[in-house]
Amino acid sequence: MMVKTPTKFFLVAGKSEGSMPLNAFDGALLDAGVGDTNLVKMSSILPPNCEYIEGKIKLPPGSLVPIAYASIVDHIPGEKIAAAVAVAIPEDPNEAGLIMEYSARGHKEDIERIVRSMAEEGFKKRGRKLKEIKSISVEHTVERTGAVFAAVVLWY
Repeated sequence: MMVKTPTKFFLVAGKSEGSMPLNAFDGALLDAGVGDTNLVKMSSILPPNCEYIEGKIKLPPGSLVPIAYASIVDHIPGEKIAAAVAVAIPEDPNEAGLIMEYSARGHKEDIERIVRSMAEEGFKKRGRKLKEIKSISVEHTVERTGAVFAAVVLWY
C-alpha cells in the first residue's frame, strides 16, 4: 500500500464538557471540526512544500486524517485547562517543518507561548532557517468534566 504525503495543513481547536472524559474529548473534536473522522496521530514533522490553508477543509466523514495534537481532560470544577500547537515553517519550502504540541492547566496565552518556544528550539536544533511560526490555542474552564483539543491537520 502506497501512503501519500500530505500537501496541505490547517490548524483547529475545540473545547467541550461531557458526562465522562471520552465524551468531553469527543465534544472537543466536534467543536474543532474533526469529530467525524478517524484521527491518525503522527509524530511532529510537517512535510516539505506543505501549503498552509487558512480556515478548515471539509473532511469526508470516516476518512483517515493524519494529525498532530495536544489535549487535556480535567474533572476539577473551576480549573482552567488549555491546549496549543505550533508549526515552525522553514524559509526553504523544500525542507521539512516542525510541529510541537502542549497542553496543561493554565491560560491559553501561556500555553501558546510555551509551545511556540518549543517549536523555535526544535527548529534551531535542526539547523534550519525559520520563516515563521503558526499556532493556535484554546482554553476552557471546567464545569464537570472538560476537555480541550488543538491540532495540526494534514491533508491532500
